[in-house]
Amino acid sequence: MKKALWSLFEVLQTVAIAVVAVFVVRTFIAQPFLVSGASMEPTFSNGDYLLVDELTFRFREPARGEVVVFRYPGDDRSFYIKRIIGLPGERVMIRNGTVSVTKDDAEVVLPEPYISQTLTSGDIDVMLGAHEYYVLGDNRGFSFDSRSWGPLGDDHVVGLVRMRLWPLSSALAFSAPTY
Repeated sequence: MKKALWSLFEVLQTVAIAVVAVFVVRTFIAQPFLVSGASMEPTFSNGDYLLVDELTFRFREPARGEVVVFRYPGDDRSFYIKRIIGLPGERVMIRNGTVSVTKDDAEVVLPEPYISQTLTSGDIDVMLGAHEYYVLGDNRGFSFDSRSWGPLGDDHVVGLVRMRLWPLSSALAFSAPTY
């Protein structure tokens, strides 16, 4: 009887450690995310299962080109996935189908090989504040993004997309493009 109780105690102890470890990892380090919709095609498709790194942005600021998951500014219960285009303190302009950013009086037209179409609709000219980002979907014709609801506050950013886990045939790690 004593041996059976000791075995049960060891099993419960192992389960408790596993539950605590999963809680810590999912709360502070990384969590899964399921893509819903076509706004990030061709980079991510509806049904893709991603791993989101929640730790990196505690040590550094997001960079242009990185894909992030964030809480939608109009409803904190909804999560969106978009690409960072404009950084704090920059001016973002969309004119004649091209996206450009200006910082320190230097305007740069962004080469965007990841978008599904060659032109970005809209006529936008916005100056970002100290804690704001401009985010766009890769499938610009079907993306509800900063063109619709404005800059994204850094307090809404959940984390950085690191990997596609599913489907297995498309599993791979991601990094931001260089501009």
